[in-house]
Order: sequence, then structure tokens, then C-alpha cells
Amino acid sequence: MSACAPAPTPSTSPPPSAPTGGGRGPVLRADLPASISVFLIALPLSLGIALATGAPLQAGLVAAAIGGIVVGLAGGAPLQVSGPAAGLTVVTAELIIQYGWRVTCAITALAGLAQLGLSALRVARAALVVSPAIVHGMLAGIGITIALAQLHIVLGGSPESEALANLAQLPGQLAQPHTASLLIGGLTVAVLLLWPRLPGRRGATVRRAFPAALAAVSLATVLSWLTSASVEKVDLPSWSSHALPQMPEGPVLGLIAAVLTITLVASVESLLSAVAVDKLAAARQRQGGTRVPKADLDRELRGQGAANLLSGTLGGLPVTGVAVRSAANVAAGAATRWSSIMHGCWVLLSAGLLVGLLEEIPLATLAALVMVVGIQMVSITHIRTVTRHREVVVYAATALGVAALGVLEGVAIGIAMAVAIALHRLTQTRISHERQPDGSHRVRVRGQLTFLAVPRLSRTLAQIPEDAPAAVELDGSFMDHAAYETLHDWRTAHIAHGAEAEITGRSGQVVAEPAAAHRCRPWTPWRNHQCTAAADNAGTTHKPGGRREDDRLMGGVRTFQRHTAPLVRQELARLAAEGQQPGQLFVTCADSRLVTSMITSSGPGDLFTVRNVGNLVPPPGEESADPSVAAAIEYAVTVLRVPTITVCGHSGCGAMQALQATADGGHAVPGAHALSRWLRHGRPSVARLTEPEGARPILDGRPTADELETLCLANVVQQLDHLARHECVAQRLAEGTLALRGMYFHVGEAQAYVLNHEGTDMAGHPAVFTPVRPDVLTG
Repeated sequence: MSACAPAPTPSTSPPPSAPTGGGRGPVLRADLPASISVFLIALPLSLGIALATGAPLQAGLVAAAIGGIVVGLAGGAPLQVSGPAAGLTVVTAELIIQYGWRVTCAITALAGLAQLGLSALRVARAALVVSPAIVHGMLAGIGITIALAQLHIVLGGSPESEALANLAQLPGQLAQPHTASLLIGGLTVAVLLLWPRLPGRRGATVRRAFPAALAAVSLATVLSWLTSASVEKVDLPSWSSHALPQMPEGPVLGLIAAVLTITLVASVESLLSAVAVDKLAAARQRQGGTRVPKADLDRELRGQGAANLLSGTLGGLPVTGVAVRSAANVAAGAATRWSSIMHGCWVLLSAGLLVGLLEEIPLATLAALVMVVGIQMVSITHIRTVTRHREVVVYAATALGVAALGVLEGVAIGIAMAVAIALHRLTQTRISHERQPDGSHRVRVRGQLTFLAVPRLSRTLAQIPEDAPAAVELDGSFMDHAAYETLHDWRTAHIAHGAEAEITGRSGQVVAEPAAAHRCRPWTPWRNHQCTAAADNAGTTHKPGGRREDDRLMGGVRTFQRHTAPLVRQELARLAAEGQQPGQLFVTCADSRLVTSMITSSGPGDLFTVRNVGNLVPPPGEESADPSVAAAIEYAVTVLRVPTITVCGHSGCGAMQALQATADGGHAVPGAHALSRWLRHGRPSVARLTEPEGARPILDGRPTADELETLCLANVVQQLDHLARHECVAQRLAEGTLALRGMYFHVGEAQAYVLNHEGTDMAGHPAVFTPVRPDVLTG
């Protein structure tokens, strides 16, 4: 049986406008165990990161608790878990060395204020324009620095403040290691690497109950206790002596640079992590998991700013979104932001109740834990990706610069290298000239055609005889105005000498003008579309009888490839990689005048659209002849988990005219048997017209024009009723996770009307369609 099989019909249909939102069930069933799993990972990591920075170990617990609770409440990425992150370890360590711990706390608080200011300016998306090669290179450089420093602690020594100094002293440290520290650190590393490979179902159960970080720290601590090894252990000073921030003192420019560094690194890492968590949540949803709203990056930046302000004020480390904990949160099945909030509460409780237990942890095991995290920040996957996109030089330069000189210097080197490579690529346009056997000449241009290549292009074009047929073939996505004028002037002069001259793109279409000269709007009809007409007429041949072999559709496709495709290619590539996550199932008529993307201002990935004659939804049990609509409903509701279904009718509907003719005893369309069979699903809409005049659907603000418009409105209400009878829809409505909406579009007025749900109780009251006003925000 279909998942949308007929549901028992109650006396009253579920209300179309069921409110969305979850109850307490998801929190108890999914978020509580997920929060415990994340807490077990976050606790040792927070202590390890505090150790790596040289801050008081309690500062890591403060930042973890505040990151979980404050960002969980105020942030815009529901499943992201925030806290102290390895990405800021090097920066924080340098600040502590230069200014001391209490001033570093003040710098963290000021960075939080800066993040709040950036969120108010709504520039979160702008942070993502930084080349991924630079970001991943920065994280790799930080990872190398962390690993080198923590390796010294694992070997029983003390790290230096710079990566190069740690590297220089490493041979001497390896020659005289501290045996107990090395054994404990080695055990920690072995457990971290082997724990995820425990085989079978029992292994999977053990991994879920005891994350690798917790298992490694626990086993190393037990070994240390059993052997009474003489190793340094965690020292948590009394909370009464906990250090709070101090007003910064020192060069103003240096302090401003420190605040900006914390702000930018923390913001970029948090936002990139939020985007990554969105992808993980989308992948989980495609496998039948809970639907989670996409991250609001400006709100997430605001939450991060509030957390850093509070963490710095209370003597905690800088806070960022943490990819490791967030990925574990998604994998553990978290459904809402309450998982992050509860994880922060567990950290807060442990800081007060588990002090004695935490002080048994050897420092070597925390150092080994953070060392492995640092090594994992040099991601093989990222290296392969940047190599495939020919940006490995940018990645390597950034990583080495961060490790050798510092974060700001390394990022500056990466940006300079990225700009240099981009300029180099612009100058590497290849221009070749060939003489064909038939005496014509062909010039091929490979790469972006800019003013930098104009001198070589002019020299090549000058080699073509004035009376010889010639063609220029462009294979690139960009041509600036200088290059366009050069080509245009050459073509005009060549044609003036009586020779043929053609300029084509890489797919063979004739290039008439640069993309910047495109002036037609996307919704311009073909008959008025100058660009489509030009593309349609260019190079078309005619069949006998004057009929063209090509048509306006192909002209429109060519125009899309030339003008629109370069603008949307990046967004479509993202959608192709992430899969579709539409926010609406949109059921509407097949009428050519109803352009759904235009009247909803939607783009790719927004609407899961079903179009048919009359925007009909067959009731359950009556769709056997054509199950396509029921299949689309089932897929949208159970797989895509859309939160809203909209049924949109329109004025002058031909299907409704045919229904009227059938009701009057005539034929819908003579000879159209399939159409007549399909329109039987609209007969209940005609039956609604027999209701009392005061109970018929109406337009708020003006009376309906005639019986046809009344039928169009009644049909929308009737199809919503059919929708609510489908089992999968009824189930989601009962859960409160799905809403139904009726809509009517008047073609001649270009006016949309939305059904007022409160008037659809069918108890003798009319269904009222309210116009959508451009100056009124509607829910």
C-alpha cells in the first residue's frame, strides 16, 4: 500500500494551517542522548585545548559551557556545537605570551563585541568569500603548530612558543624522552586511532556509548593510576582564585590587531563549520532523518559574539563553532538546539562536581589528544580538493606561513599567493591560428579573454588575409569590454572587405555581443525577447514550406547558455552536490500564463512543483489511473519533508471552463477522452457551487467576477480537502509539522490572493481569499 493510502476520514478534516513546531518528544528521544555524547567528547578536548594555549585549564571548561548554552540559545545553526576550538589555539597562545592571560580575556570580550557589530551589519555571508584553499591552509598550519608543541609534552618536555623552535629542539627531545609520559601518550594515540575501527555491531554500540576521546583519556588515566606513574596531572585551581579580565595595556595598534585576529579567525571558522553542519544535516535528512532548518549565518555570528563577550568576561577561552563536536552531534541524532544547550549544562555541572576525577588525568594524555586533533586538521581530503582545482600552492603557502610566522602573516601570504595565481591565469590565455584546407582561417582562444591578452589577439588577427573567410572560436566564460571591442572592430573591418567573419562560443553559438549588453528580463516572452529572437534567427535553416528547422525554444536555450548559465552555475553546482531541500510542494495548473518562479520570486531548489490541468489533487483511492500526483505528494512529504504544501489556482482556467461545460450537460472538449477522465477529479469542486450563496469562497476586497472565478476559488479549497485525506499528509498535519495553504492568482491583474484559513471550517462560512499587499508582511 502507498504511504499516501486513504486515511480514515474523520468527521472534521485536519485544519489546513496546522502550526509547525516540535514538542518535548524530540528533545527527550534524540537531544538528550546526543548531548551526553557530545559532552563526553567536549570535556577532554576543552581541557586539552586550554593546556595547549597555556591558559588556566578551567578556562576551557568555562568556554565549553558558555559556547554550548549561549550559542545554543542565541545562535542560528541549531545543530552546531560551540566551545574552545583548536583553530584559535596558536593565536590565543601568542596573546597569552605577549599580554598575559587576564588581558587576553579582555581581548576575547572585545572580539565578541566586534562580532556583534558584524552581525548587525549582516555581513556573515561575506566571510565565506575567502578562498577555501586559504582557510584550509590556515587550519593546516595551525594543526602543524599544535602537533609540534604537544609532541614535546607527550615526550615529557616543555614546548617553545614558535613552531620552528619546537621543530629545532625535537631531535634532542626524541633522544631523551620521559618514558612514562611517552607510554601514556602513545596509549592515548593508539586508542584514538583504533577505537573507530572496532568491528561489528558490538563495536558500534561501544563507540556510541564511549566516544574515542573519552575512551582514550579514561584508559590512559587508569593506566597512570594503576602504575603510579610519575607524570604531571591536571591541576584545577580553586574557583575562588579564578582569573578575570584586566583592562588591556600596551600599543593600541597591537591590541586592535589582536582583537581583529580573534574576530576574523573565530567568525570564519564558525561560519564554515555552520555550512558544513548544514550539509551533514541535509545528508541525514535524505536518509530519512529529521528535517532541520538551514543555518541563519547572521544570527549564528550574533550568538558567537555574545558567547565570546561572556566567555572573555568570565575568564574563558575564545569560543567558535567546532566541527568535530558538531559532526558528532549530527551523527548522534540531535534534532534541535537543545542538544547543544544541554551539553553546555553537563560541562558546567562537571566543572563543579568532577574536579577530583579530572585532576587524575595525566597532562600527557591531554597533549596526545590535542596532538591528534592538530594532525587531523591537515586534511587529506582538503589537499586532494585544492590539488584538483590547482590551488595547492595557495594551500601550502598559507600553511607554511602560519606555521613559520603566525596566523595573520600566513593568511596574508595566502591571499597574496591567490591574487598572484589569479592574475597569472588571466595572462595565460592561449591563442592559436590555423589555416584550414579550404583556405579559411580559424583562431582559437582558450581561457579568459581580458585586456591583458588583447595585444596577442590583435597580432594574431592581423595575420589573417583581408579577403579570407575566418572564424574566431572562444572557449572561456568571460570576455571584458576591451577584448569585445577588438573582436568587434576586426569583424566589422573584415566583413567590409567582402570576407566572411564569424565569432563563436565554445558550444558553437554565434557571439553577437558580450554578456554585459544583455538587457532582456528573464520573464520576457519569446515574441518580445530580442536576445532570444537574435539567437533563434542566427544560423537557422528552413525546411521546405518555409518551416524553420530550429524554434524559439532552442533560441531561448542558447540565450540561457550565453547569459544566464554563467551567473547561476555556481549555485546550481552547490545544489547538485548537496541535493534538493525545497521549502514548498507547489501544486498548480499547467497554464502557460502561470510562471511559478516569477509570482513567488523563487529560484532553483526552492519549489518542488507539480503542474497538471486544473491543479487537481485526486482523492486517495481514485488516483489509480494516474498516480503521478499522489507519488509527488508522497515523495515531498515523506522524503523531502517539506513544511508547506500550496495549491495555487488562477483566473480564466481552461480546466474549470471545461468542468462548467460538463456540468451543463455538454462535453469538456470533443474527442478529448483522457482530458474528460482527468477532469472527473474536479467534479466535487463544481458541487461546492450548490452551497448557499453566503458560504461560497469569496475574494476579500471585491466580488468574484462570475461563476467561473467562483469555481476557480472553490476548486482550490476542494483540492486542499483532497490533500488532507492522504495518509502521509494527515499524519504530518497531526504531528504539527506540515501546513497547507490555498492561493489564487489573477492573471490580468497580476495579483495574488492567499486563503484565509480561519474561514474554512465548512460550517456555513465562506472561504475568504485575501490579496497579498506589497507593503504588508504576511506570515
